[in-house]
Amino acid sequence: LTAGVSTSSSKEAGDLRVVEVLPPPANTNNGTDVLISENDLLEVDVFQVDELDKEVRVDPSGKISLALIGPVNAAGKTIVQLEKEIERQYGVKYLQNPEVSVFMKESAGQRITMDGAFVKPGIYTSSSNTTLLQAVALAGGLTRLADEKKLFVYRQVGELKYVANYSVADIRSGKKSDPRIYGSDVVISFDSSAKIAAENLRQALGIATSATRLATPL
Repeated sequence: LTAGVSTSSSKEAGDLRVVEVLPPPANTNNGTDVLISENDLLEVDVFQVDELDKEVRVDPSGKISLALIGPVNAAGKTIVQLEKEIERQYGVKYLQNPEVSVFMKESAGQRITMDGAFVKPGIYTSSSNTTLLQAVALAGGLTRLADEKKLFVYRQVGELKYVANYSVADIRSGKKSDPRIYGSDVVISFDSSAKIAAENLRQALGIATSATRLATPL
């Protein structure tokens, strides 16, 4: 990796895997689809049945509650998958050939954590095509003490945690591509004095995620 953590394709630090390239989030059609998360605010529209239209927030158990059919599992599904599931449930007893549209009004799952040597570290909402450089800009850019070669992106993929090292300088110069950043990613910038090892990468993630849990939701 750029900062000298590993020269192999993968190295483990406890439950953290250090890799050259981060895999896309699980069950997202290679990163194309956005998964619904807890606390997302959804608008459900049942075609020509206005009384069933509803704005609903995904609860902590990952469910939404709709008229007639009650709780429906939403978290972890794509919008299209949830539409099909709602259509299926309404079609069992209540409607003939229902057409359901689901819209994402607020996405808690698209929040990213920017921690470390940024001008404005914090939690930010990413879009469906946010890149690493755009995420850095959201956090006000790097501080004067930050090392442009010591930017690390952490991602949970299924049961596994990954981290990859990126160089802002290499991306800006065109030597490396600007990687996509996904909701729930954690981006940590280290200053130039930091000595990077697999163990303190794991510790840094623990500190950042603890701060995220304590932060007030946007």
